[in-house]
Amino acid sequence: MPTGSDTLWDIAIAEVEKRENPEGDGKGVEISEKSILFMGNKNGGKTTIILRCLDREEIPKPTLALEYTFGRRVRRHNTPKDVAHFWELGGGTSLVELIRIPITSSNIRAFAIVLVLDLSKPNELWTTMESLLQVTRNHVNKILTKLGKTNPEVATEIKQRMWNNLQKDHPDYELVDPFPLPLVIIGSKYDIFHEFDSEMRKIISKTLRFVSHYYGASLVFTSKSEALLQKARVLINNLAFGFDKSKSVSVDHSRPLFIPAGLDSLNQIGPPPASDSDIGKLRANTPLELWKKVFEKTFPPTSSCDLQYTKDPAQDLQYAEYEVDVMRAQKKQLVERRHCLM
Repeated sequence: MPTGSDTLWDIAIAEVEKRENPEGDGKGVEISEKSILFMGNKNGGKTTIILRCLDREEIPKPTLALEYTFGRRVRRHNTPKDVAHFWELGGGTSLVELIRIPITSSNIRAFAIVLVLDLSKPNELWTTMESLLQVTRNHVNKILTKLGKTNPEVATEIKQRMWNNLQKDHPDYELVDPFPLPLVIIGSKYDIFHEFDSEMRKIISKTLRFVSHYYGASLVFTSKSEALLQKARVLINNLAFGFDKSKSVSVDHSRPLFIPAGLDSLNQIGPPPASDSDIGKLRANTPLELWKKVFEKTFPPTSSCDLQYTKDPAQDLQYAEYEVDVMRAQKKQLVERRHCLM
């Protein structure tokens, strides 16, 4: 029975549960709820990945602003299905402030991030990644600071969980800076990336391996290929429903990368792809900054990247509503007439 504090999503989920399980109310069984925010390059393939994870045969549509859907999985027969909330941020980096809507103090314990980076656009790669992760991290840290005052046990639990993917005896334990939420980095459009010059592929692959390892993230390259999408799905299902994630690893730069969190090392990745003399000329305060400078020397960032998001959602036909659009047109005419009289 919905309560006054239930959100629209709570009511919708309860209704679906009632329809799918009419004979039992599932009392006494704990239902797991996880939330995942997908973000990354505009037109980078986020929607396609989400639809594949949910087994939906739909034609992907451009994402405007922030969109929501959910998936359900059953753990065993005659038990309620676990729920995963899927949020998708559209507009590349231009609407990043909207992350404050899905990521809240009430769900942060069960929240994860999937960052989708378009491998076919290396000149946008670092800017997109840095902008999205930086704003997200700042927002999460603000939540953790508040929780530290109101619910210190939860704040401590989340901070300790950041290190779960890295064993204390890992040689890089003191050299990395894990992201505050579980993170999966997906390099999309591998089919296009595979046609790049081998040296370019090596630089991009090594850089993403370093970034992923530094942030305690999993890394996978994918495309529209069913086999590669399935590998991404394995990692996402781990975040969404707690399914086991594969222990297999692929670090060969001539093949699609697949590296679950904690299974790489700085020694295996090697130094930034530049000569010692070039590295010596670069001024960097942190290893991450050094890798950034080396990467952007080969792939200078595109000016403004995909930061500008000029499409007006009100003009998109997929959101057309006759009555609303007529009222909006009338209001617009009224405003224009007033301006003319002033």
